[in-house]
Amino acid sequence: MNKAELIDAVAEAADISKMSAGRALDAALDAITRALKQGDQVSIVGFGTFARKSRPARTGRNPKTGEAIEIAASNVPVFKPGKGLKDALN
Repeated sequence: MNKAELIDAVAEAADISKMSAGRALDAALDAITRALKQGDQVSIVGFGTFARKSRPARTGRNPKTGEAIEIAASNVPVFKPGKGLKDALN
């Protein structure tokens, strides 16, 4: 499912226009992104938790040449599914 299909599904389930569903989805994604940028977690009970994880700098290898390269430290988003989501899939 891509973003357009998700918007269609939300619009149909909530009985709202596709434009309103698109704005609502964009607002939710923006709020999650802003919270993660600030280092906060976003917990949606029954669905899961979005968080930010720090990856330290490390040494890697260029697969083509075998040369050692330094990989910079970075922050990555992580998602931990909640019990409700896990139960729905099994």
